[in-house]
Amino acid sequence: MKIDAGKLRVLVTGASGFLGSHVAEQLAEAGHEVVALVRKSSNRKFLTTLPNVTFTYGAVEDPGAVDAATQGVDAVIHAAGLVKARSPREFDAINVEGTQNLLAAAKKNAPGLKRFVFVSSLAAVGPSLDGVPVTLDCAPAPVTHYGRSKLRAEQAVLAAKDELPVTVIRPPMIYGPRDNETFAFFQTVSRRVLPYLGDGKNTLSIVYVADAASACVRAIFADVPSGSLYFVEDGKVYVWREMLAELEKVLERRAFLRVPIPFFVLRGAAVASEGYGRIRGKAMMLTRDKINELSAPHWVCDSQKTRSELGWAPQVEWTEGARRAADWYRQEGWL
Repeated sequence: MKIDAGKLRVLVTGASGFLGSHVAEQLAEAGHEVVALVRKSSNRKFLTTLPNVTFTYGAVEDPGAVDAATQGVDAVIHAAGLVKARSPREFDAINVEGTQNLLAAAKKNAPGLKRFVFVSSLAAVGPSLDGVPVTLDCAPAPVTHYGRSKLRAEQAVLAAKDELPVTVIRPPMIYGPRDNETFAFFQTVSRRVLPYLGDGKNTLSIVYVADAASACVRAIFADVPSGSLYFVEDGKVYVWREMLAELEKVLERRAFLRVPIPFFVLRGAAVASEGYGRIRGKAMMLTRDKINELSAPHWVCDSQKTRSELGWAPQVEWTEGARRAADWYRQEGWL
């Protein structure tokens, strides 16, 4: 794999977020100049100590902010997006229309762009129906509003492949230091409670955040056709109950309470969560739509093409990744 050693000016959207901050960190530490598109209200804690980072303020749904952010950049890694929203329309406004704004601005302001990397999701394709990891040959069948919005964003990116060199990265569940979402599992297990849905035998692919970020960075430099798509995962298929048991060992917390949660109970909780969200005007992670994702038994994918074409190899599997995440959560006072 030929990797260009030249220093680039790279726009990173979602740079203050979980994956985006790791992408920015890897680029900055490699000597590239990072242009971080962030909201003025965003927490920039993980970016302010990095070298070679400049900030541009705004959001992807603001065409003016995106136009300013793309001026003079050599590459774009588009990691911004909503994972929870108050309505399908809100998902589309950020995930689809925000991506369209960024593509239009890149065409206008960066005609020599080296690569436009879009961070999509396994959710855009949907779960495996039979437990066999999905490949790029599988027809997309998303089961949530989020997944459908990411698929529509992918379609916008791929429609631009003759005008811009574009690459789509599809991660499954990403975990590691700085993550708020998977932290809930660490927190619950640390309290000696082991929750799982149904029988807990659902399978999933995962990827450690630094490995997901490195795939995004490598995609800038890889000599691959415009319009290429790639899954990223750590090479193993995990069973949820076994992951939680391993987390017990990592945290040195043997659960006193093991709680299988029937799906009818979860649906009732989702209705209550939605009601609370409406009252507070907040987007909630647990919704009836989200149950469509949680109830699918197999969220697994295959990254063999990614390894061969991007020259990418994941470095961290669950036990080590969970240990690193737990150490970070403790250091930051989260645990």
